[in-house]
Amino acid sequence: MTATIYKTDAGAQQIRRQYEEWLAHWPVPADRRTVATRHGDTFVLVSGNETGPPVVLLHGSGGNALTWMPLVGHLADRFRFHAVDVIGEPGLSAPSRPPLGSPAYAEWLDDVLAGLGLTEVQVVAVSLGGWFAIDYATRRPGRVSRMVLTVPGGIGRQRFGNMAAFLLGQMLGRKQPEPKSAPEKYVRMVFQHFRPRLLMPIFSAARLRRLTMPLLVIVGDSDELLDSRATQRRLRSTTDATVVMLPGAGHMLPDQTERIGGFLHG
Repeated sequence: MTATIYKTDAGAQQIRRQYEEWLAHWPVPADRRTVATRHGDTFVLVSGNETGPPVVLLHGSGGNALTWMPLVGHLADRFRFHAVDVIGEPGLSAPSRPPLGSPAYAEWLDDVLAGLGLTEVQVVAVSLGGWFAIDYATRRPGRVSRMVLTVPGGIGRQRFGNMAAFLLGQMLGRKQPEPKSAPEKYVRMVFQHFRPRLLMPIFSAARLRRLTMPLLVIVGDSDELLDSRATQRRLRSTTDATVVMLPGAGHMLPDQTERIGGFLHG
C-alpha cells in the first residue's frame, strides 16, 4: 500500500535534499545500496568493519539512517552496520505503508536481508523501529541472534494525551534541548513536512514470550509517548530481557552508544 507520507511535494523535496546533504557527513566510508523487496525498493547504508558481525539498524517514525550516525561513528571498528531506511518513512526507501500487524513487514525484512546476503543478524532499533524488530523476531525465530531496543513501541500503552505536544516540540524545538547532532536537527525539520505513523499495535504476552534471544531494552521513566513502566513490567513477566530505566529521560534518550556496544556480541 502506497501512502501520501508528506504534506506537500515541496516538503518532500526539502527533506530529501537535506537528507542527502547530511549523508555526505556519514562518519565512516559507506556503501549505498538499494534492495528490491515485495513492498518497494529499500535504501540501506552499509558501513563499518567488513569482517565484523552484521548489525541491522532500524530507526523510528520520522527517521532514517541519520539516526545512527553517533553509534556507527563510535562502533564502526567492531561491527558491520546496515542502516535501513524503513519503507513509509522519510528516507530513500519506497513510501509504501502496509498495515501494521500484517505479515508484510516481516516479508519486507526477509527481502532486505536476502538482498544484503544476511541470514542471522543482531538488531538495534528505536521506537517504531523497535516495533518492527519485535514483529520480525517473533515471526522469524532464529533470524535475530541478539537485540537492543530503545523506547520500543508495541509493549507499553501509548500516551496519546502527550503526543500532540511532543510532535509540536519536534517541529518547533520547544521543550527540547538544543540539538547537538545531525539526526536531531534533521528530525525537527522532518516533522514540519511529514505525516508520522502514530498508532502501534500492542503485542500479546504470547508474542513477547517468543523473544528468547539476548535482549536489552532501554527506556526513560518520563517517556512522553509510551508507558515505560508498563514496558518494563510486561517484559519482565514474559522475557529474560535486561531492562534499563533511565531516570528523568523521555522518549528522546541521551546517547546510549557505550551501553549498546557493550551488549552487542562482537
